[in-house]
Amino acid sequence: MDAAGFLADVELVPQTLRGLARSLAVGDVPVRQVPAGRRRVLMLGMGSSAYAAGVVAARLRAAGVAAVADLASSSLLPPPHPDLLVVAVSASGQSAETLAAVRPHLGVSTVVAVTEQPTALLAAGADVVVPLLAGTEEGGVACRSYRHTVAVLLALAEHLQPGVAPQVAAACRVAADATDQLLSTRASWLPPAASALAGPSGSWVVAPAARLASAQQSALMLREGPRRPCHACESGDWSHVDVYLTKTLDYRMLFLPGSPWDSELLRWTAERGSTLVAVGQPVPGATATVTYPGHDDDDVAMLTETTVAELVAHSWWAATP
Repeated sequence: MDAAGFLADVELVPQTLRGLARSLAVGDVPVRQVPAGRRRVLMLGMGSSAYAAGVVAARLRAAGVAAVADLASSSLLPPPHPDLLVVAVSASGQSAETLAAVRPHLGVSTVVAVTEQPTALLAAGADVVVPLLAGTEEGGVACRSYRHTVAVLLALAEHLQPGVAPQVAAACRVAADATDQLLSTRASWLPPAASALAGPSGSWVVAPAARLASAQQSALMLREGPRRPCHACESGDWSHVDVYLTKTLDYRMLFLPGSPWDSELLRWTAERGSTLVAVGQPVPGATATVTYPGHDDDDVAMLTETTVAELVAHSWWAATP
């Protein structure tokens, strides 16, 4: 992995998102080749792929589809069956766990490979291959491919259940513009945000259930590049599992607002003097706030808000001796 390459990859996000928007709009991403009549959907992946799959499967469940997402490494996966649609997600197309999880389903379940590498092993036995169109990530970190996975899975979900994500191409375009703004204004917001999050005990990222993947991916960025401790949590669950740490640690939170349970979290962090960096919109008590257009649309937010953690991660990574 390479810090300079990672930054270059992040700076390409607006360009590749616009390209993906065009491809989605004209049907060059072949989600419509996926059979839509399967009764059950199983999404499989590891790391960033699993994060993206988790929020999209939840979106499908909320629309009445029997969809789940699980780690491909699990030993408790559903058995192969003709009524099962298996969506296997791996940007490299080579994740050993995902390949192993898919193998029993070949020729029985309907298998869709979502990958950046249509010639890789994952695609070889799949019934349908859906490319991510993110391009090579020279820094060795899944940043563009993560966003493209979110967008492509949302487009697939819309195909399976119309109304789940009807404006994915438009969301990609708005997110590209929003990311452009974050990149062009970073000199003003990045130094205070990076400083506020650099606590002696690590940092935390919190997001609503509908965008939990943003917290998971953001925390991964802060671990993977600069190798700093960072953990993700869902906004409502935070008051049940992480609030305790605010009493004993110098607690630093990257906060992604939008949950109906935000007020309880903000009450505790205010009472205990925790440090918050808010992304998207101002919140009471935040030490720093990073705004961007379109933050009130969950699809735009999921495609944009991880930029903040990525640029913080690069600033820490680049400063590491």
